[in-house]
Amino acid sequence: MGGAEMGSAEMGSGVVVSPHSRHCRHGILASSAIPSAMAYTEEVLLQGHVIDSLTLPRVLDAVMDAGGDYAVLELAIGKTKDDTSRVRLRIIADGEAQLADIMRQVTSLGGEVASRDDVSTAPAPKDGVLPDGFYSTTNYPTEVKLGGEWIGVSDIEMDVAVVVELDARTARAVPMLAVRKGDPVAIGHEGVRVRPPERSRGPDLSFSFMSSQVSSEKPKKLAIEAVAREMRAVKARGQRVVVVGGPAIVHTGAAPYLATLIREGMVDVLLGGNAIAVHDVEAALYGTSLGLNLATASPVEGGHHHHMRAINAIRGAGSLRAAVESGLLKEGIMAEAIRKGIDLVLAGSIRDDGPLPDVITDVIAAQQRMREAVRGAGICLMISTMLHSIATGNMLPAAVRTVVVDINPATVTKLADRGSWQAIGLVTDAELFLRELVAALGLPLPSTGGRRA
Repeated sequence: MGGAEMGSAEMGSGVVVSPHSRHCRHGILASSAIPSAMAYTEEVLLQGHVIDSLTLPRVLDAVMDAGGDYAVLELAIGKTKDDTSRVRLRIIADGEAQLADIMRQVTSLGGEVASRDDVSTAPAPKDGVLPDGFYSTTNYPTEVKLGGEWIGVSDIEMDVAVVVELDARTARAVPMLAVRKGDPVAIGHEGVRVRPPERSRGPDLSFSFMSSQVSSEKPKKLAIEAVAREMRAVKARGQRVVVVGGPAIVHTGAAPYLATLIREGMVDVLLGGNAIAVHDVEAALYGTSLGLNLATASPVEGGHHHHMRAINAIRGAGSLRAAVESGLLKEGIMAEAIRKGIDLVLAGSIRDDGPLPDVITDVIAAQQRMREAVRGAGICLMISTMLHSIATGNMLPAAVRTVVVDINPATVTKLADRGSWQAIGLVTDAELFLRELVAALGLPLPSTGGRRA
């Protein structure tokens, strides 16, 4: 809400509401904050749907929780839900370090330093080292001011630096490790602004603003139908559908459904680890996963060795692709991914058996391949894998619709706690989710697979 001006409050207006009183901590007509000669201050602008998206109260909370104070210098609130708001605050702190801490939080919530200055930069002192006071990004859309104009920062993700090419008038998000000596890195907060997501006003409440609440009681069918519609919309826009998968997809008998999604062109990127590939191959070669018969759920004699025999078979063939091309690997998730030519990134870990020859064991190389693969993503489905989901979430812009599916609610909660606020969670079985998703997309159901007896 906002847009039509209701009035403004200037310091000294005679209206005083103490922000230090808990029962009126968001008294926004004015503040008792009157800076002393020794106070450190900064003016901040908040623009957009800052009232009903709760941006303004979150900013005021951040200021006071950090021990600072504020004064409302201008307040313009619109009369209709389609209008935008404008609020100008003076942030007051007792010291430079405290003010810097407050400003880091305020700007990450969408506050814009009320200055006409361009973004400031400093050269990186060494390869992989950032200058003091570097700006650390959020995953929200971010802009920097160059020559008085706002320029979008490309490849945005959380917790990286911004390299500003002054002559080319471009800015890009760059991981610390990829910064080279002399790169002009954004420092401070002036000339930088972010655009946090605002409350959804559309009819599709499955993707509402800040809808990362976790509950096993959500209407799964409706939510899965919304996911299917979003996948269709993403494909129509020319964006990418990313799936992050764990081995539980195979263990629960859901692999045929994910294979169908890949074969029918509904998946552009598949991210995972050694385990999902190993157990998918085990299922294709032996009909087991973790040594259990996938059709009967009964143990198979010697089945606990099957995953090692599967690894050995692929290593003998040379790679997953070679195994598909030779006819050794005829079905499954990996076979469909290779035949369809989608981006397949398998990142290794210290606990891997084998691993398969396709697994990237250099963690930095794997991280970079994942980062490249998710560019252009419109939606990301994270299914039954906590660590890979968190890692991928850290690389995604907030604008990417993110759906986390896990039987364990903690997976969804941890992802949101680490900054992927756009994630919505479905607490459910991987097989149920993928089976219903295939049906909601109107794709042919596989003739085999499904729940184990």
